[in-house]
Amino acid sequence: MEPSLPKIESLVRKIKDEMFSSVDFYSFVSPSAYDTAWLAMVPDPTPGNDGGPMFRECLNWIVNNQRDGFWGELDGYGNPTIDCLPATLACMLALKSWGVGSGNVERGLAFIHANTKKLLEDHLDRCPRWFAIVFPAMIELAQKSGLEIVFPDELEEVLTDIFCQRQQLLEREELVNKYHYSPLISYLEALPSSYGTIDDEDIVKHLSEDGSIFQSPSATACAFMTTGNRRCMSNLQALVERFPGGVPSIYPMDEQIIQLNMVDHIQRLGLAYHFQGEIENILEHVYSRYMRQEQKPQHSLIPIQIYNDSLAFRLLRMHGYHVSPWRFCWFLNHKDILIHMEEDCEHFSSVMYNVYRATDLTFPGEYELLVARSFARKLLQKISSVGIRDDAVALVPNFHSLIEQELGLPWMARLDHLDNRMWIEQKSKNSTLWSGKASFYRLSCFDDEGLMQLAVKNYEFRQAIFKSELGELKRWCKGCGLTDIGFGREKTTYCYFAVAASCSLPHDSAVRTMIAKSAILITIADDFFDAKGSVEELEILTDAVGRWNGKGLSSHSKTIFEALDDLVSCMTEKHLHQQGSDIANDLRDIWHETFASWLVEAKRSRTGYIPSMHEYLDTGMTSIATHTIVLPASCFLNPNLPKGKLKPPQYETITKLLMVVARLLNDTQSYQKEQEAGKFNYVSVYMKENPGPGTDIEDAISYIRSMLDEKRKELLEHALMDGLDDLPKPCKHLHLSCFKVFQMFFNSGNRFDSNTELVHDINKAIYIPLEVQTLKPLKPLSGPKKANLTMNAHLGQTYKLPWVKSSFIMQWISPKTLRDDIGKISISLKPKTCFV
Repeated sequence: MEPSLPKIESLVRKIKDEMFSSVDFYSFVSPSAYDTAWLAMVPDPTPGNDGGPMFRECLNWIVNNQRDGFWGELDGYGNPTIDCLPATLACMLALKSWGVGSGNVERGLAFIHANTKKLLEDHLDRCPRWFAIVFPAMIELAQKSGLEIVFPDELEEVLTDIFCQRQQLLEREELVNKYHYSPLISYLEALPSSYGTIDDEDIVKHLSEDGSIFQSPSATACAFMTTGNRRCMSNLQALVERFPGGVPSIYPMDEQIIQLNMVDHIQRLGLAYHFQGEIENILEHVYSRYMRQEQKPQHSLIPIQIYNDSLAFRLLRMHGYHVSPWRFCWFLNHKDILIHMEEDCEHFSSVMYNVYRATDLTFPGEYELLVARSFARKLLQKISSVGIRDDAVALVPNFHSLIEQELGLPWMARLDHLDNRMWIEQKSKNSTLWSGKASFYRLSCFDDEGLMQLAVKNYEFRQAIFKSELGELKRWCKGCGLTDIGFGREKTTYCYFAVAASCSLPHDSAVRTMIAKSAILITIADDFFDAKGSVEELEILTDAVGRWNGKGLSSHSKTIFEALDDLVSCMTEKHLHQQGSDIANDLRDIWHETFASWLVEAKRSRTGYIPSMHEYLDTGMTSIATHTIVLPASCFLNPNLPKGKLKPPQYETITKLLMVVARLLNDTQSYQKEQEAGKFNYVSVYMKENPGPGTDIEDAISYIRSMLDEKRKELLEHALMDGLDDLPKPCKHLHLSCFKVFQMFFNSGNRFDSNTELVHDINKAIYIPLEVQTLKPLKPLSGPKKANLTMNAHLGQTYKLPWVKSSFIMQWISPKTLRDDIGKISISLKPKTCFV
């Protein structure tokens, strides 16, 4: 059953209430079990409290929020992620230290024993940096607390490699290294004594203004337990007051990144027109703050800073805000940062993806964006070949397919409706995990069931409308005699698909049908002038259009004119009813101008006259007929095109740019076909005016593409920025949509003339249902096997693992020692060299 518009409107109201009425964007952030556990371990320093937990609500949260034996995040299939290993160990450690939750601990141990091997399988060659730091530390602290940890003996090599990787990191990195996010000191709770002495002065020196250790609740908790610093305590108290229970992995967090990602997500789902006011309010706030920020790197926050700045640039520019590329291209001026990004490109995968997307919106003269695009492309290509394991910002599902799409097909050549479909299907199967310091977290606006339901119903509703409108369009073509006219290209479905999939028009918009009818007529009439009609027939038809009188016409000329008259009459009547003004003569003038240009080209072709480049383009930009499509249709948008803008002398720059760019796009892909038919286009005209042994088709195409590139940037600037053209914003956006259609048709070939290349896209856009699913957890992982690799806590006993060399000695301490002296534990596991 087709989804109804009232249901969609009901969902929109519900989501507005739930997602936009609250100003607290922290409510979208999921809690971090790992960080909550460290706050739960903080003893209350208040005299007379007898050493109880300072944040009992965090301890209660741990007891009440254990999943199926574990704590931590799930992937899109309902299975635990790798961060569940350190998170579960930390939560058991917190419970053990206060002597509570024995049942939770028992279930947690069972989970660790049963699932460690499975969870580590995907990281056999190399685990994420944060995991290599935190996981060994949690094993060591769990041992000290008396927890019995059992690993299968086949994990010997994997665990050895993880401890080895940690040692390499500790030997390579400084306590605060400006290139690492997060720096080692933000893992204060997980640093072994082998790293060296970190005294109170070192800790206090690196406190942020808010009293945190690099926005890490777990490190801040450890810093407080170590130093007793009041600024740390105030930070922790404010954190728990705001989040009474589970705390986030980052605090304080930049709320702007939540806002930007929420807007981007809504747009990519194809829902932006439902939330225009809400999006504009967010972007206005973002713009105000964005313009006040300094354009310099905040070391140790570089990945998140570039991610945030590039996403803000793209969204703000798309919505018409004036923003300089240097608001995010500042990193190009820091050679050391560029070198680090190239050496650790995997860490910057989502960052480079956002940088590349931001450079889609390049205006003339913005050479810094060209440099940034080239740099991002190079790194994304490298990332595609090496894989992604350790992203500093986000783990995006099916990220390789997104990278391939961006690199393989430019945004300018993609249609919004199909992009929306890809995003909906991807997000229904798996969702983004955001990277905290030592755990993943989710933004509920990405996983909101109501939002996804709205996206699906909205897409299905649009498909239902598209099918209905396409059926009516086919009946109109048949009724007018266009379907069976007997010559040329039958492109009814192609024309409708192009407008429907490219324009974000309201559900009830009649503009789609107007544009499609115009495009169909243009295709048929252009073919008639190109190949079918005699010069005399073409002259008579053009004269009839000029007089707007079809008397005396016959055969194909009569069919074309009568269909055109029907279209113009309907548009005139509709505009008179809606706007109160008669645009019949204006519409007729535009169509006559187009027919006259076709006649000029037909006569040139049949007499063998080759025009100059200027002559050719002056006629060709009219004969491509993009203005004949967008200007009349713009009269029905809201706000609509002023009546005076329909006349040729009043064409705005953006309209002229669209006419030129569409002509050049067509000519770069159709020159071979026209050359074989004995015709000419801009490629052959260029070669005529630039004769010589060094000039060939490749030179001509290279020249045209260079010209196209500059015109494309101009068109984009005119479409997005105010003050350059005296046209309402919806009219300019329609120009941009029309350009994207031509780019799609002629990006790497002539898809418009192909009878097969667009079939799959058309079916996905109009006919094939969305492939969405409700994800279910996979079957439980198998239980532990008998193993001889056992970490068993024997109080007061020195124990040597059978696979550890003599320098790897662990000195066990009792749970009470851990509880009383947590934060000052000296771990005597001191690996000096890596081992195999």
